Amino acid sequence: MADSTTHDVAGEVVDLCRDLIRIDTSNYGGGESTGERKAAEHVATLLDEVGIAAEVIETAPGRANVLARWGGDTAPTGGDRGALLLHGHLDVVPAAAEDWAVHPFSGEVQDGYVWGRGAVDMKDFDAMLLSVVRARQRAGRVPEREIVLCFTADEEAGGHHGAQLLVENHAEWFEGCTEAVGEVGGFSTTVRGRRLYLIEAAEKGIAWMRLSARGRAGHGSMLNDDNAVTRLASAVARIGAHDWPVRLTPTMRTLLATVGELAGVEATPENAPALVEEFGGAARMLGAVLRNSTNPTMLEAGYKVNVIPTEATAHVDGRFLPGHEEEFFATLAELTGEGVDIDFVSKQAPWETPYDGALVDAMTRSLLAEDPDALVAPYLMSGGTDAKHFTKLGMRSFGFAPLRLPDDLDFTALFHGVDERVPVDALEFGARVLDRFLDEA
Repeated sequence: MADSTTHDVAGEVVDLCRDLIRIDTSNYGGGESTGERKAAEHVATLLDEVGIAAEVIETAPGRANVLARWGGDTAPTGGDRGALLLHGHLDVVPAAAEDWAVHPFSGEVQDGYVWGRGAVDMKDFDAMLLSVVRARQRAGRVPEREIVLCFTADEEAGGHHGAQLLVENHAEWFEGCTEAVGEVGGFSTTVRGRRLYLIEAAEKGIAWMRLSARGRAGHGSMLNDDNAVTRLASAVARIGAHDWPVRLTPTMRTLLATVGELAGVEATPENAPALVEEFGGAARMLGAVLRNSTNPTMLEAGYKVNVIPTEATAHVDGRFLPGHEEEFFATLAELTGEGVDIDFVSKQAPWETPYDGALVDAMTRSLLAEDPDALVAPYLMSGGTDAKHFTKLGMRSFGFAPLRLPDDLDFTALFHGVDERVPVDALEFGARVLDRFLDEA
């Protein structure tokens, strides 16, 4: 066995991240994507190079995923604790180069940052995981617990060509997995001068909806009391303007209690919005998980200004809290009203897991070993990840892609935004934390 003191788990992380960013894996939705097969083959090669047998599974032409077993006895039993799934996705949302200061698929290093689409979501974690796994494998530091490594396609469009089909058609790969770790969590924010690392322990559900209304077509100069555009527009306006009430889930109660201690107040539903404002740049993301939400995003109707169309359609991005599904859909039906139909483009359940147990302790200890004065707490994610699919197999899921970030960096603004970038030292920090985590997980 190699001397474990000679290996550097962060040694490759920057180059690996840059190489992944340079593979354009833009996911345009509607089944259209680029580069996922190339990225999957690249990852499989990186694992094969160090003696970890990887399989590329294509769920549709070009929609490729990578799976490998590592550690333990490589048998699908998982031992006493069960196997641990570590997963990341390879696709990214599209980026228009003309909007960026640095080309989004260049992987350039400037001013101490790695720039490019996917630097935050989530080729940074893919690189951390690959850097740690390759270094440990070369040094003979294979985990006692069996690990399933999974790199997926299509996460940015709901995972229907990635994690969903892996769970439905290739569940044997996950046999014995009791826990899963992926995005989005483990990153730091600062509250009242204290660094606070947020571990994802819950996600809102997704309801991507197509609303449609039909009416009587006619000339725009005439009276028409059966106008599809009017009916749809009224429904969209009601849905977009609705003020959803604050609802605190167990995860957010725990997080806000931690912030309340720093602020010297007791956390309540009434002061929850004020406590969230303590997070500064992260408040926009965390404010979204205090309540259900419905945001109209697309409208389409007609083909000529003087013709009243037969049909009008709209799309709405709905997100609902764990435990509040019935309230969400009942309210939505009232807001939509009669004469407007709802079809679901994607409907995925929320999830929430108790913030306790050996895995939570391992995440906390690994962070505090690198940043002893910090705090660690759970949070509820406003977006969706592949965890929605893996939880269907009974796994407890967490988001843990550790990053120690500068206090002045609005990390949440970089998700799907322009000039996405991650600090070089944060990547190296994350690799070290992940290495410690694997020693204890």
